[in-house]
Amino acid sequence: MKLTEFDYFLPEELIAQEAIEPRDHSKLLKINPNTEKIEEKKFFEILENLGENDVLVLNKTKVINARLNGFIENDFKKNCEIFLHKQISENSWDCLVYPGRKLKVGKKVNFYIGEKNVLNGEIKEISESGRIVEFDKGGTTFLEIIEKLGKIPLPPYIKNNLEESSRYQTVFNEISGSVAAPTAGLHFTEELLENLIKKGVKIEKVLLHVGLGTFKNVETENILEHKMHSEYIELDEKTAENLNKYKSEGKRIISVGTTSIRVLESFCNDDGVLESGKKDTSIFIYPGYKWKFVDAMITNFHLPKSTLLMLVSSFAGKEFIKKSYDFAIKNKFRFFSFGDAMFIEERKK
Repeated sequence: MKLTEFDYFLPEELIAQEAIEPRDHSKLLKINPNTEKIEEKKFFEILENLGENDVLVLNKTKVINARLNGFIENDFKKNCEIFLHKQISENSWDCLVYPGRKLKVGKKVNFYIGEKNVLNGEIKEISESGRIVEFDKGGTTFLEIIEKLGKIPLPPYIKNNLEESSRYQTVFNEISGSVAAPTAGLHFTEELLENLIKKGVKIEKVLLHVGLGTFKNVETENILEHKMHSEYIELDEKTAENLNKYKSEGKRIISVGTTSIRVLESFCNDDGVLESGKKDTSIFIYPGYKWKFVDAMITNFHLPKSTLLMLVSSFAGKEFIKKSYDFAIKNKFRFFSFGDAMFIEERKK
């Protein structure tokens, strides 16, 4: 399967640079790969399409202020950037660093708020991503410090500064750890979620901490040669139990975003039953994948040649996704992280 099969042309003006207010007033492309019906709606109208036979699965991750500016120890002229990528242990993170040539193993970095030294790190080893950095603080203390010290990382295609960091967080976030938002969840307001619950829709939460790999380009023409990034996932016992029960009752399992899909499909065994746990996943879903658990999905519009576009193409059919994207471009939908949403109401049979 060739990478060029997942390419498309997107006018630059359709790349959303800021979020719509209110959240649920973004556009929604409602599609059905089996009837090939395509409809343009507003996101809040999804309330009309969901009911007591539906289960929404949300990703409860929270984006951290992962971009840290510091100074190489003993030299205030040598500033540097440490970009937290993935937590390795209580105090250690895999990081992108700049300038890399200055940050060799053994180098120490100091971080300040004003004139106060609030955090220190030491380069412990070279990693595939950049450097393993060990900090002198960990746990909640570390997260509290970077909340004040760091900046929210935005995707490279967003050029505007983020005035309200909360707009790059879902309203249902709980656990810090992501370096990018699970963007399909950004469309939900607290009021919309409350109204869905009133209609009998079940809400369950899983966890995937989004890593920088989500922006990693596929560089091999044969997509099967692509090395998929890994991300940390959790599914607790009660949630797995509830979801298995709903599935056995014939309810429609609707994944909010590709991150929730990666959790569900990674924890589902060959018998179609979810098993709880905590682990890293490097699941790669592309056309030909045998789906195990997810029945429908809410997602944003994805970058050309991306693994996420391959995932939705697997779910709804490659040609129908192309047709749906052509419709979205023609009708001026907004694309990517701050863009509009797509509701694939059932999996292609």
